[in-house]
Amino acid sequence: MKSQDETLEEWCRALLQALELDGVEIDINEVLSLAGVAAHSVVRPAAPLTTFIAGFAAGLASGSGQATDAVSMQAAMAVASKLAKDYAANEASDA
Repeated sequence: MKSQDETLEEWCRALLQALELDGVEIDINEVLSLAGVAAHSVVRPAAPLTTFIAGFAAGLASGSGQATDAVSMQAAMAVASKLAKDYAANEASDA
């Protein structure tokens, strides 16, 4: 029986291949960490929404030549993580 990590790595490779993104490096733990921050700082459904939007933004930045793939993804994830944490802090101060 495969571990969760093995299953996620296999799924990630299969999805990248199906989307013709062979060779793209994905830090699964970093993506899952961002999802966790969004889920716990905003609401649970914010997790997939946040990771999708961060990935979309990174793709646009990279595709337009603003930055490399890695830099685009790191920047988008950093913005999303900070925004989610700030959202939680603002909600707590409004309560």
